[in-house]
Amino acid sequence: MNGQHAPPPAVGVRLPWSAVPVELREAVEERLGGRVVEAVTQPGGFSPGVAARLRLSDGSRAFVKAVGPTPNPDSPDIHRAEARIAARLPDQTPAPRLLGSFDRHGWVVLLFEDVEGVMPAQPWVMAELDRVLDALGDLAESLTPAPVEAPPVAVRFGDQFQGWRRLAAAHRRGDDTLDGLDPWARRHLTELAAMEAGWSTAARGTALVHADLRADNLLLTRDRVLIVDWPWACVAAPWFDLLAMLPSVRMQGGPPPESLFDDHPVAKNADPGSVTAVLTALTGYFVGQARQPAPPGLPTLREFQGAQGRAGLEWLRTRVGWQ
Repeated sequence: MNGQHAPPPAVGVRLPWSAVPVELREAVEERLGGRVVEAVTQPGGFSPGVAARLRLSDGSRAFVKAVGPTPNPDSPDIHRAEARIAARLPDQTPAPRLLGSFDRHGWVVLLFEDVEGVMPAQPWVMAELDRVLDALGDLAESLTPAPVEAPPVAVRFGDQFQGWRRLAAAHRRGDDTLDGLDPWARRHLTELAAMEAGWSTAARGTALVHADLRADNLLLTRDRVLIVDWPWACVAAPWFDLLAMLPSVRMQGGPPPESLFDDHPVAKNADPGSVTAVLTALTGYFVGQARQPAPPGLPTLREFQGAQGRAGLEWLRTRVGWQ
């Protein structure tokens, strides 16, 4: 395991299938054409809703995701965004097929085909990481240019990727003493804020990217790597997914990111300065978010973001060479 911090698990607080209102459970059964006789909650991921594998009375299976207006009021819109993207992904996309979705009384329900797969082992095993990296290359090739309409990356993350600038502004106002901030980041906060400002131009591209790749959003089957949870999909440079995933890989026991990135086919034409700007913004997002109170219903998220921020800073220090 790298570093001094054991990685926090990518596990939130899930609701059981029984927490879904009866009317909606009946609507799911109607859509699927059978009675649900078993629902097994899947713990991976951070949504404060339901994520369960369903077995029906006729033996068929499906996967359900459902979330209501509480405890987190933002979660339904995230599910709605995922439904829009999942319904439009090309058939060849390595993602579970959307069977249907509906929106009632503030609840959003998504039904997917059930996949017999497992998440990558933690800490990372190189053979599985190699499979994922190969699949990521295939994904970037098949989704460039973007085959479906999605927001540009600058629109999708324009409000979030201001972590260093917000920290610097809060420090100038006297609202944040920067206690607990990494000493290297504190010394270079002004430079990091300036470099972060160019990220949106640096990340511009024509590829449809998932934009939230981590081990808990991957399923390994015998012969495929499937990518789940697409609400943040956007149009960006084809190397954006690789860069955004690697801090979590490092955090979860994988090798240093710089060699994995530089040696990957999707990064061969990436401008080094653009990569550094986007990495700066991504790391600033994780570091800044980790300093905020936990969102409603997501008590484990900030620790996970903080660990990604530490891994991102390790990579960023290597890239820029500042003392």
